[in-house]
Amino acid sequence: MRKVRLTIEYEGTRYAGWQVQPNGLAIQQVMEEALMSLLGEQVRLRSSGRTDAGVHALGMVAVFSTTSHLPLRAFVDGTNRFLPPDIAVREATEASSDFNPIAHAVSKHYRYTIYNTFVRSPLRRFSSWHVKEPLDLAAMQTAASNFVGRHDFASFRASNCATKTTERRVDAVHVSRDGALVYIDVIGEGFLKNMVRVMAGTLVDVGRKRFAPEYIAWLLLNPDRKKAGVTAPACGLCLMEVSYGEKVDRLE
Repeated sequence: MRKVRLTIEYEGTRYAGWQVQPNGLAIQQVMEEALMSLLGEQVRLRSSGRTDAGVHALGMVAVFSTTSHLPLRAFVDGTNRFLPPDIAVREATEASSDFNPIAHAVSKHYRYTIYNTFVRSPLRRFSSWHVKEPLDLAAMQTAASNFVGRHDFASFRASNCATKTTERRVDAVHVSRDGALVYIDVIGEGFLKNMVRVMAGTLVDVGRKRFAPEYIAWLLLNPDRKKAGVTAPACGLCLMEVSYGEKVDRLE
């Protein structure tokens, strides 16, 4: 039995998220059905995490076990033949038998994209949050620096988040602008449900001058979800990369 690791890209607009669920079409379900068509055997994908409905990914990592002796390239080209246009396997590699895509992950990189101009863009409606008010980028950058470190992020999670602990480590938060696009890049060990989206919504409120930059530090010390900003729309969020550093062997 071999273990194959996939890097998957998807546009999540029409899906109920990554994880298989009874009340909607999930990316995991579509992927597993495509692999079944390719291999003639049922496989179960274990991913590096979940993305919510409408969230996208450039580098979701998932692994499965198989008896197939197909070359690695076939897991890319062959699987993609059975996938819809909004999902694709970008890479396939051999994984060690003990590879765990969640436990072995060193960090995850999410990017939140804002389309910041007065007139909305039909072409960007599924990949960004349209914010028409001017944003104070310098204030947002100052505010973002407060997120770095290990903090209690209870103010920055979904109300139905059932995680036992709300403490998380954030390694970097960068706010940048490219024309009308504002990017919020967040790198950390792991995230609570909706955490990056609430961080983005709160930073936008800083950019709108609803909050002062130092308000972020106050929220981290005084956890209260109701006092943070809005949850930014799912369409602007993308999982860019999952990093494994030197913790796992990748066999080419």
